[in-house]
Amino acid sequence: MITIAKPTQTAAWSKAVLQPAIEFGPVPLTVLAGAVPLGLRGSLYRNGPALLERGGQRVGHWFDGDGGILGLHFTDAGATGVYRYVQTDGYQAETRANKFLYSGYAMLPPGYWWERFNKGLKNVANTSVIALPNKLLALWEGGLPHALTLDTLDTLGLDDLGGLDGATYSAHPKRDPKTGDIFNFGLSFGQHGTLNLYRSDASGKVRQHNKIPLQGLPIIHDCVMAGQYLIFCVSPVRLNALPVLAMLKSYSEALSWQPEKGTEIVVVDRTTLEVVSRSGAEPWYQWHFGNGGELADGSIVFDLVRYPDFQTNQFLKEVATGHTETLAKGTLWQLRLDPQTGKVLESSQVVDRSCEFPTVQPQQVGEPSRYTYLSLHRPGADLQRELFSTIARFDYQTATLTEADCGTNRYASEPIYAPDAETVDRGWVLTVVYDGNTDRSEAWIFDHDRLDEEPVCKLALPHVVPPGFHGTWKGKDEG
Repeated sequence: MITIAKPTQTAAWSKAVLQPAIEFGPVPLTVLAGAVPLGLRGSLYRNGPALLERGGQRVGHWFDGDGGILGLHFTDAGATGVYRYVQTDGYQAETRANKFLYSGYAMLPPGYWWERFNKGLKNVANTSVIALPNKLLALWEGGLPHALTLDTLDTLGLDDLGGLDGATYSAHPKRDPKTGDIFNFGLSFGQHGTLNLYRSDASGKVRQHNKIPLQGLPIIHDCVMAGQYLIFCVSPVRLNALPVLAMLKSYSEALSWQPEKGTEIVVVDRTTLEVVSRSGAEPWYQWHFGNGGELADGSIVFDLVRYPDFQTNQFLKEVATGHTETLAKGTLWQLRLDPQTGKVLESSQVVDRSCEFPTVQPQQVGEPSRYTYLSLHRPGADLQRELFSTIARFDYQTATLTEADCGTNRYASEPIYAPDAETVDRGWVLTVVYDGNTDRSEAWIFDHDRLDEEPVCKLALPHVVPPGFHGTWKGKDEG
């Protein structure tokens, strides 16, 4: 009996992932439809893996791609775009060698086993960005941030923010919209893990820090600010450090899902950076939180995209190959807890659709908010084969989801809210769309209150911008 292998259907998004990104600009952008709103003045910045292959070898995981930054600038003179690779030391050395040289999230250095110890971990600067008054930071949680110029995205070099002392700095800082203070964290590993907490002023300079011991060696990707508190949900993923130190396994390969440990919820006072409570909950995994706030009764509420296990890591590894087959469905949940005891008072799934990248209006970070913006799969999408292809807004007051229809084979990035520069309570939602039908990228601008209508503007980008992770908005008058 002869078995005939069925051909593998390649998803339309794979073209954008498999081809190395091409730098461009600064260059004026062509308007394809509509017009840039008069009140949209400022800059959108986005970050993501832009180069996944060197010398015929592919990276071990989507997280291992070198970072590429997109900047879209909106002024009275029009819209311009610029795209640049972050010129890390590792990127420059591997470009000269035309091969991979360093360790990564799911990569070991080339060569014999005993030669690997001379190769360090490459800072790929590929996860997120934060805009400071005089620079942009390209963030990657395994090391220090890289500073870039705000206009042309030229790389200035590593930046320790005046107080990191070589420690890691997460890709998910939280900025207080009232004071401008920035709260962030980083992990360090010894016999046990340590959660390093930082408070910076509006310029990014570290003014306060603290260290909190952790149980085992977990991974923590994000936190949420809720009123007076920072909340960390430590999922039951643990690192076996010995094979990593022996250069026998990559970091990703040495991670294991241990549901019997449950999820630990750590509540921190953001004035003192001291622990208020530590408590246990059922096991889940999350990459990202949306927003949080403190309610009148003293309890805190926050939302997050929750997975039943850690299969999401395998799915994201497969993205780098251009073909995925692992099911990893995350849905939006909301939790309410007592910050003094850590006890979960309420927990419910509020959106049962597969989603990710929850975001809110920047002026509402840390306060109770009505809306959460999300990336979603289109209805009926094959969750094992497809990336997120549309955006939506969930209304907690009416429990309704307002969804944009981006069309077949189009993939929208994380939605970013941009406040209108002229009208209070008005805003715009920006997303970068890869069109797999035409193999090109566009920037789409939606009215924040009309996501289910046509974008108010579509802009053509000069080259394909690969699907990425996170972005930020910097208004024209922001310091």
